[in-house]
Amino acid sequence: MKPTLLILAAGIGSRYGSLKQLDQLGPSGETIIDYSVFDAIRAGFGKVVFVIRQSIEQEFKEHFAGKFSDKIEVDYVLQELDNVPEGIEVPADRVKPWGTGHAVLVAAEAIQEPFAMINADDFYGREAFETIGAWLAAREVEENTFCLLGYKLKNTLSDFGSVSRGVCEADEDGHLVSITERTKISRTESGIEFEDNGETQPLDEDTIVSMNIMGFTPKVFSYANEFFHEFIQAHSHELKSEFYIPTVMSRSINEKETDVELLTSEAKWFGVTYKEDKEAAVEALKELVAQGVYPAKLWDHSQEAV
Repeated sequence: MKPTLLILAAGIGSRYGSLKQLDQLGPSGETIIDYSVFDAIRAGFGKVVFVIRQSIEQEFKEHFAGKFSDKIEVDYVLQELDNVPEGIEVPADRVKPWGTGHAVLVAAEAIQEPFAMINADDFYGREAFETIGAWLAAREVEENTFCLLGYKLKNTLSDFGSVSRGVCEADEDGHLVSITERTKISRTESGIEFEDNGETQPLDEDTIVSMNIMGFTPKVFSYANEFFHEFIQAHSHELKSEFYIPTVMSRSINEKETDVELLTSEAKWFGVTYKEDKEAAVEALKELVAQGVYPAKLWDHSQEAV
């Protein structure tokens, strides 16, 4: 059974200033999503599921129509306020969906096999898909085992503003113990620091952090459903509260005795959190093409993704 790739592409991109999921960065107009799907195909994935918003559905589908549907099965699910499990009442004043945990949950009916979850606007690299693809291919559907592919903090920062990262802690056997969200992380003259309750604290540059590339079996859907019900009961009055997938993973470890393996990558991540990140991303992709990692025209249908 080939694994599936779940791409979270419903974000608004308020800090970026436009629909960054469709921003063309590659030499032939490719998006970061194009590179993720290309890497997934050559790593043995058999299906890609996009989580999108109804407001961008037509534009999104038109943009990717015919690019890779002959190489991998493609499906779409909508992350909307009313797309919630039975028994949950949506607060009348709520404006937007509930974050990454909710995004994974809406894909439950579209995925029946082990799958990897990624962000649409993050470039993870060929190595990442090979590593997590091999891990998923060895899993059984009913296994209570997940994984997280972590990056060294120094390889994940933006030059144009602070970022938030999930700091990972593992035991001596390489099993994830916890993920702690750290906000306003930036590189300063003193090193890498984050802000907590108005105070800055240091972070080691080799700290392993989550970039939201994780591997799951379908077991995660039942856990997410249970935790989401509890989240709504506790936080439905908080109109900006969000239900995060790292929370689902942490609670699965603590309450469901889920084994989560912490895989690591030496690759340098890049993405488009800020508009100023675009130029660096364009140059990084141009260099990877020059090195032969990717063809200049990614979806040249005269050749396969190899």
